[in-house]
Amino acid sequence: MPLEPHHFWQEVFPAGTHAKGESYTGFYPAEFADGRQLALPLRVLPGDGTRAVSSLIVNQASFVVEDALAQGMADLIAPYNVDAVIGVPTLGLPLANNVARRLGHARMVPLGTSRKFWYVDELSEPLSSITSPTHAKTIFIDPRMLPLVEGKRVCLIDDVISSGSSMVAVLRLLEKAGIEPVVIAAAMLQSNRWKDGLARYQDRIVAPLKSPLFEKTEDERWAPIA
Repeated sequence: MPLEPHHFWQEVFPAGTHAKGESYTGFYPAEFADGRQLALPLRVLPGDGTRAVSSLIVNQASFVVEDALAQGMADLIAPYNVDAVIGVPTLGLPLANNVARRLGHARMVPLGTSRKFWYVDELSEPLSSITSPTHAKTIFIDPRMLPLVEGKRVCLIDDVISSGSSMVAVLRLLEKAGIEPVVIAAAMLQSNRWKDGLARYQDRIVAPLKSPLFEKTEDERWAPIA
């Protein structure tokens, strides 16, 4: 029997649609600054099955949801007066494109994980993520893109910051190119685990949505813990 399309990430609900509580089953209602909600499915993390996170897959979201996330990010980025937007693959790229347009930019600068023959090892860095822990990649910045970001006020955009490990790798790559972003934006900050590795950047990390880490309760529900 064919699976039905996923119903999460398709609608932005009015404020108060879903009650916030001490524990959850199925999904977590993450909230925008104005109270609007996005229902995010709870995903059990690898391990002993006692921890979970709420998941956001941007390229499966409706355009309405993507636009809401992008506008929320653009509003938070605007005070930094950035000259250029850098997008982190894979799911940070559509957001970076959308946000750059809203900020009035003519283009954005994409990082890449698919090597082109003119890329150089000096501008690369190993990369892994919470959603693909066993599939390490290499992230690159195209040398031909450097004139667009050198000496500029740069914003770095990704979809979700969770453990922070992939963002740390991206920042190491940019440091090799002599670039330090004035602001780092994500659609969602997933728990607080990222704060240790990104402590230096905490005061310049922004996101329209935040969600906690969850722990399984005795009655098989999920309670926020961090």
